[in-house]
Amino acid sequence: MTAKRPSLMVVGSVAYDDIRTAELSGERLLGGSASHFSFAAALAGAHPRVVAVVGEDFDRSDIELLAAIPADLGGLAIRPGKSFRWGGAYNEDFSERVTLFTELGVFEDFQPELPESFKNEGVIFLANIHPALQGRVLDAARSPRLVALDTMNLWIDLNRAELEAVLPRVDLFFVNEEEARMLSGETNLVLAGEKILEMGPRACCLKKGEHGVLLFVDGQILPLPGFPVRELVDPTGAGDCFAGGVMGCLAASGSLDAKGLREACLAGSVLGSMAVEGLGVTGLKGRSHEEFRDRLAAFKRLLGISG
Repeated sequence: MTAKRPSLMVVGSVAYDDIRTAELSGERLLGGSASHFSFAAALAGAHPRVVAVVGEDFDRSDIELLAAIPADLGGLAIRPGKSFRWGGAYNEDFSERVTLFTELGVFEDFQPELPESFKNEGVIFLANIHPALQGRVLDAARSPRLVALDTMNLWIDLNRAELEAVLPRVDLFFVNEEEARMLSGETNLVLAGEKILEMGPRACCLKKGEHGVLLFVDGQILPLPGFPVRELVDPTGAGDCFAGGVMGCLAASGSLDAKGLREACLAGSVLGSMAVEGLGVTGLKGRSHEEFRDRLAAFKRLLGISG
């Protein structure tokens, strides 16, 4: 691509993962929400700008790998101590995941600091960090035109008030089935999505894993299937890669109407499907924008969508 890439900022984690599946395993694999997001956003055609923290033990080669995406690492702080590290194991059919350990390291005291140039960023993705920190990032941002937010069960359970305070400041809210039911109090996903919209976000992307998403936007409910994956290697980070694809597409189009969001979610589904074909970030590492475009075109043909 020769055209200038639209930029977007991601605030989240850069970490190491120890992953074990029935077939493969790996230790100190580059991971974290901001890493997975950035690989996908770049393949979608955007230039991610990362705000995160790592410890002094973080390998220089992994910093260079992120920079080569290409990503702007002006907001990546290196602090004394150890980097965030997580270990998990999947059962044979990937229906269950067990967390083996979580070592927060320097991420435990993460306070996002935006470089001066980052404060003018127009597109912001807030990964599933504490909602109070998400709010602080928005306080520091000058005039974003598109803000998206992710969350997790822990914050819904322990910090609901802070989460509900930040939701009205958000254009697009990413949430999975379990989180949607927990936040809304509804078991029916349609009712859950509608209730979440009443909390303030302009649109909601309710993720259903391999079964796709439900989009709630402009008074419409749009169901979209997931891209069919023939060989699942590792689902770690798939949700962040999906979000990276969505936001990378939206950064270019600037459109959050039903048509624009549908297009972006198709892109996210495609990048999520590519991500799970390798261990850690290797599913996207080394892939080209052309590979992404070809798979997206094939997905549209499968769905009977023109353009």
